[in-house]
Amino acid sequence: MNASHAWLESLLTVPLSAERMRELITAHCCTVDEMVRLRDDLTGIVIGRVVEAARHPDSDHLWVTKVDAGRDALLDVVCGAPNVKAGGVYPFAPVGTTLPGGLVLERRKIRGAVSNGMLCSARELALGDNHEGILELDTSAPPGTPLLDAIPLGDTRLVIDVTPNRPDLLSHAGLARELAAAVGAQMRLPPVPGALPATRAPAARAGSEIQVGGVRVRLEDADGCPRYMGAVMRDIAVGPSPAWLAERIVAVGGRSINNVVDATNYVLHELGQPVHAFDVAELGGREIVVRRARAGEQIVTLDGVSRTLDANTTVIADHDRAQAVAGVMGGAESEVTAQTTAIFIEVAHFDPVRVRRARRALNLSTDASYRFERHVDIELPPRALARVIEIVAAVAAGRVDGAPGDLYPSPHVPRTVSLRPARVAAVLGDAVPQNEIAGLLTPLGFEVEARPGTLEVTVPSWRPDVVREVDLVEEVARRRGYDTFSSELRPFRPGTVPESSLEIVSRRVRDALVARGLLEARPLPFVKGADIGFVRVANPLSENEAHLRRDLLDTLARRAEYNLARMQRDVRLFEIGAVFLPSADTLPLEELRAALIVMGHRRPPHWTETRPPDFDEWDAKGLAEEIASAAYPSAQIALGPEGEGDWLWSIVVDGARRGGVRRVTLDAPVWAAPAFGVEVTLLTVPSGFVAQPGAARYEARPAAATQHHVQYRALPDTPAAEFDLALVVPNDMPAARVEEVIRAASGDLLEHVTLFDEYRGEAVPNGFRSLAWRLTFRHPERTLRDKEVAGRREKLLRTLEGELGVRQRTS
Repeated sequence: MNASHAWLESLLTVPLSAERMRELITAHCCTVDEMVRLRDDLTGIVIGRVVEAARHPDSDHLWVTKVDAGRDALLDVVCGAPNVKAGGVYPFAPVGTTLPGGLVLERRKIRGAVSNGMLCSARELALGDNHEGILELDTSAPPGTPLLDAIPLGDTRLVIDVTPNRPDLLSHAGLARELAAAVGAQMRLPPVPGALPATRAPAARAGSEIQVGGVRVRLEDADGCPRYMGAVMRDIAVGPSPAWLAERIVAVGGRSINNVVDATNYVLHELGQPVHAFDVAELGGREIVVRRARAGEQIVTLDGVSRTLDANTTVIADHDRAQAVAGVMGGAESEVTAQTTAIFIEVAHFDPVRVRRARRALNLSTDASYRFERHVDIELPPRALARVIEIVAAVAAGRVDGAPGDLYPSPHVPRTVSLRPARVAAVLGDAVPQNEIAGLLTPLGFEVEARPGTLEVTVPSWRPDVVREVDLVEEVARRRGYDTFSSELRPFRPGTVPESSLEIVSRRVRDALVARGLLEARPLPFVKGADIGFVRVANPLSENEAHLRRDLLDTLARRAEYNLARMQRDVRLFEIGAVFLPSADTLPLEELRAALIVMGHRRPPHWTETRPPDFDEWDAKGLAEEIASAAYPSAQIALGPEGEGDWLWSIVVDGARRGGVRRVTLDAPVWAAPAFGVEVTLLTVPSGFVAQPGAARYEARPAAATQHHVQYRALPDTPAAEFDLALVVPNDMPAARVEEVIRAASGDLLEHVTLFDEYRGEAVPNGFRSLAWRLTFRHPERTLRDKEVAGRREKLLRTLEGELGVRQRTS
């Protein structure tokens, strides 16, 4: 929403700068995205003081002056104004300044005298029509001060991001109400220039039909229009708007049309109530009917477009045809023109859902529809009608014909919400006294009645967002100021519902991979597949990606190719997401998996090395072990070699295959490094499973979903005993199998076992390889003796030879 600083200030009893308004609105209401000075075209103009003024030697109407513009030296300026004098202060445009008309000043000679700028008149600065002399200023600002800083010229526009739940802020009065409450001031409507005191008859209320100034008004669609008010004004003179009215419209980004239309737009922006004026002479049968549109009915709207209406659209019609789309836009046939002498002023409340449907069906968005869609106060029409009548009477010399009409079949019943101070303290963490709560809510229009232990709060009609106790708690916090609450962290219990075990697993895997320097990606699960082997989406976003993925590495590979296309060689991405496999049941088989893809440099380059090494399959294997350990912390995990295609290792958890490590084939340039991927299944959802309302939720409990409790122990205070063990192992025997026997045979004093070397070559028989482990033993209470360590070593070697046929390498 665009708001005018000058307009807001006119609604308040205390002056506030635009900067102060921005701070208060952002702190208490909503974000001010931008603050635009409407006279930024005067940015280059500064305060200039004429130090010397003498007649031009070759002209009888020019002056040669020396001007102090805040620079190191005085500037020579030629001026033709008769009122220039030494000691005078004037707006000064230095060389290079662009004036409001678009003229760029240059250093030039005038009758042989050099002029380094211009002393400006009011017309040259678009501040008035006076061009007889330069503009004399009454300011104590030093020379060189920007004119906009020295003298308040022009308005400032505040661009405000109003959230959908606060339609009351879509008006200057709504914003002024919040500002007044924040600074302890009052909000009141400013007087209308030229308005005369007038006594007007109160509105006549009826249910569905009423006569207003010779116009018969009928309400046939009370669902689409719960309230409809109108008044007839005659003897009006349509013409240009006075300056004050046109400036207000322009200040909020509008365009001045004529005095009557500008008056209706003024009330829209001031009070937030859309208003429309019909030319009475163009109303067929002198009748206004609020009804549903007839199927296929057409209307030419004010933008000159012929539109076809459907039967669900509420329209304002005369006896013969539709004259306006309710809450959206009026019709061209009854538009107010220069020939109009009598108008019917409409002020109504339209159903937000109906307005939204009509706006979308017609693809037509207006200031009126924007407000009606978000809720316009149903109690606002009487005040808005009186305001627009007052303005039209002042700017167009009109008079009201008879009493206004008010069709209001079901009056609004105020909502009452109970608020417990104890609940306020529990939610906000700080106790707020009952009288302070009442003092915070009352300036916003809430009526507060104190009762023992609670407050009964009547919600104003312009606040549809306040429906629950917690909404009032939010109002208290907002008004009091979020920065007034304690920042102390206090113990609390957020709830008794435990975290999802699957979420715990996902977080553990995510933390492990982030710690390894990988970045999480969240691509869409759609791929280019085939109708056989893939699950097809019934309503795809694109036929090029009309199937659901069946593995995460497929979409991660596309992300890697995206990076390569942008010359990014180093890729470290992971994803935790769902895959979908075809099933004989109605629904596909869904699995939650974690996957990663790595390629390029293993680490960022360091100044000590020319180029870091690239990721290889062993790095991928290590990452696979890390994912599996994070996902299945209590399970037996083994990585066995695979020989099919690009697969390198399978990830086996408690004897069941849960994933694998493979090379990833990419559409890659020649300079790209090899890519490796890991994918692990975390959870399988049974195909055909559908959660029923009220039924217990499905809870899968594979090893991945078991709770992992972290155990802590004291740091060791006894020394460790280490030795290396090189073993001759058959090529077809996994190292993990050997390590499993080492752990089982070494006993509970084994602290670490690390595989650190592999060797093939001389002294190692064909079909074998040498693998070296480093074993670390530690007793928790005493130092291990050499004899104990040697005994464990001998026992371990006997066990390895007995169970696996593996012997120690001796040469």
